[in-house]
Amino acid sequence: MGLTSKTVLLLAAVLAVVLFALTVWLWPRLGKKGVGSVLGRVGMLIVTQLSLFAAIGLYANYSFGFYASWADLFGQEQDQGVVVDHSAGQKRVQVVGVQQVNVPRASVPRVAGQIEKVNIQGPQSKIASPAFVYLPPEYFQPEYAKRTFPASVVLTGYPGTAEALIKGLHYPQTAHKLAKEKKMQPTILVMMRPTVAPPRDTECMDIPGGPQTETFFVKDLRKALSEQYRIGTKAKNWGMIGDSTGGYCALKLGMRHPNAYGAVAALSGYYKAPQDPTTGSLFGGSKKLERENDLMWRLEHKPLPKISMLVTSSKQGEHNYKDTMKFVELAAKHPTRVSSMILESGGHNFNTWRREIPGTLQWIGGRLSA
Repeated sequence: MGLTSKTVLLLAAVLAVVLFALTVWLWPRLGKKGVGSVLGRVGMLIVTQLSLFAAIGLYANYSFGFYASWADLFGQEQDQGVVVDHSAGQKRVQVVGVQQVNVPRASVPRVAGQIEKVNIQGPQSKIASPAFVYLPPEYFQPEYAKRTFPASVVLTGYPGTAEALIKGLHYPQTAHKLAKEKKMQPTILVMMRPTVAPPRDTECMDIPGGPQTETFFVKDLRKALSEQYRIGTKAKNWGMIGDSTGGYCALKLGMRHPNAYGAVAALSGYYKAPQDPTTGSLFGGSKKLERENDLMWRLEHKPLPKISMLVTSSKQGEHNYKDTMKFVELAAKHPTRVSSMILESGGHNFNTWRREIPGTLQWIGGRLSA
């Protein structure tokens, strides 16, 4: 049973409840004086608390997708993106698996679409990373055989897992439903982590002397996928959506490279990269580079880019509300187009983002072209 299995979560919850009830039931019998009784009470408390913490931890992981498997939890996962050197002519996208979309008639791609697990290799950035590519039903229909599609990169937060975008946030199912209802155009979704050089949180930076994550997303990723799938190569064909760290990445990459991404959306994003043990030194001591990656600073000191941006927050429960309102005020000038989605209440979590994703997909679908 996998770490993210509902069965594992249910068993952990039942075990915690049973042990709690057993502790209450046996407590009077262990109330006698003596070393044995004391050790019995201590043992029951420890076991009960451990089971409770395990159940809470499994629920948090199920909700937020911190770890994808037991091997990932215990640091044994090896199937991740690595820095590689590529020979000339090597294929940049390798399809390593196919899975169904969780919708009716899932086994028929022209009806349900399809998700392909791929490895993407970047010759300029020297980075390789896995991703999941959702292909809408129209991609497999004869009448669309010669048509190109718009695409949106969808990023998790940090650490996050790409699987959480499918199982927890339901991006493919939501896109399928909206397109079927004619509320958005058929769009290819490229779902992945912003952590393309794990375990380091690069904040989508080209780090001096370190991973070139910005180059990967701006140049390598778009070129590789446009060669593999029927996706246009212009900025108007490409969008980016992200939550938390992924939201910061989406805004920053769009603002710094409007010739690469035409529309970007940040769900509960922030506007300045943190520096902590997970990031290490991002700017190599350069104050200039640090300022240029501060989105508020860019809005106040750089020419506004020709790009569409969406930001989301909540009046209660989100720490970025005031910064988001300031960002909207600074960005609401020609040629930039900025939109916002502000909830009355909502935390920095999957439940909030699931409420924002349908509107976000409709928004970005209306600003990209095939």
